[in-house]
Amino acid sequence: MKFLKNNWFIVCMLTGIVLGCIVGGIWPAFGLKIEFLGTLFVNMMFCVVVPMVFCSISSAIANMKNMKRAGKIMGTTIATFLVTAAISGVLMYIVCRIFPLVSGQYTVSEGEVGDTLGWQDMIVNFFTKPDFTELLSRRAILPLIVAAVLFGFGIQMAGGPETKTAKILEDLTNCIMKTVKLITYYAPIGFFGFFAYLVATYGPELIGDYSRTLIIYYLMSFAYMFIFFPIYARFGGGKGAAKVMFSKLFRPAAVSFGTCSSVATIPTNMEVAEETGIHKDVTDIVLPLGATMHMDGSSMSAIVKVAFLFGIFGMDFSTGKALIAIIVAVFSSVAMSGIPGGGGTGELVICTIFFPDQLAVAYPIALAIGNLVDPPATMVNSAGDYVVSFIVSRYVDGKDWLQKAIAKKRESKAIEQ
Repeated sequence: MKFLKNNWFIVCMLTGIVLGCIVGGIWPAFGLKIEFLGTLFVNMMFCVVVPMVFCSISSAIANMKNMKRAGKIMGTTIATFLVTAAISGVLMYIVCRIFPLVSGQYTVSEGEVGDTLGWQDMIVNFFTKPDFTELLSRRAILPLIVAAVLFGFGIQMAGGPETKTAKILEDLTNCIMKTVKLITYYAPIGFFGFFAYLVATYGPELIGDYSRTLIIYYLMSFAYMFIFFPIYARFGGGKGAAKVMFSKLFRPAAVSFGTCSSVATIPTNMEVAEETGIHKDVTDIVLPLGATMHMDGSSMSAIVKVAFLFGIFGMDFSTGKALIAIIVAVFSSVAMSGIPGGGGTGELVICTIFFPDQLAVAYPIALAIGNLVDPPATMVNSAGDYVVSFIVSRYVDGKDWLQKAIAKKRESKAIEQ
């Protein structure tokens, strides 16, 4: 019952998807007729995503009260986040090459799948648009993010949190997120209609590809935790660090998997970090920052979505395209993870960069994958925050910080006895 209470919305979405697949497979004619249920959800999300992205990002930067607080800890933390996110993205790409996610090619109904852009054009489209009005479009999310970041820093230079603009943006963000929450309640119905249409149109073989994708992602998430987390811990804390890490890791992993929230896992991460002996000034920066920026699981998820969509559209996911995809995965997982509901924005960025002519088809597919892999992705993200604190401690407090912490604990126990 506790699992259902914590994951009721995921269960509702899964139910909607399963029922949609059944309806589309058994009554394809009816499945085609209820496509509008999915279109309603997609259109509502498209309408709210542009103001949500701009207001939330610019507000977050504008309302930072201490821009110089980071220092050595923050610099090391962000660098570690980027490196581990890139590692996880590369690993997932290798897995997707070894085990293709899609078994066949599907005929898409909206436009033709053309060649992807050259890398020069991708870089230009990645960051900019030639006109301000073009920023206010679902097809320009990443340039909009760049503009929002610059605007946020502009507000900081003009007075930061004390300015009226910063306060207005914060209020707007809160109102928009309430709107997003209302729209999200419709998601199970939207997914029901969309997947009924999807199965009726593309055939039941698509469901097999979804199942294979989920199995690969879930297995890869646990493999990443049990193989690479000990490596990170050993690098950060020296001999015996992996054993200490595993003795504490279950709690934040369980909380994050059950709640699908990195923020909700911060108190648990704080608790286990204190028990480990990590200095408070490290945990006070690394763990809250990690809840919004450290996204190894999301990086793997981004690669899975790109690989799946390339397979759906019959396009070769070559090494060159994979390099761009990994950059997008790292950027979207790190730079946009602080956005409430930022996962949906990440999917939109992926689709606008790689599949601009198939956005209406690609986005719901990517969004569905993102929601279904959210529990293990959040688990890798949040539990990884605790592990990153080992690495940061190494550079801030020295290679033997863990041994000193263990010795200090023993001394304290001896004194108490």
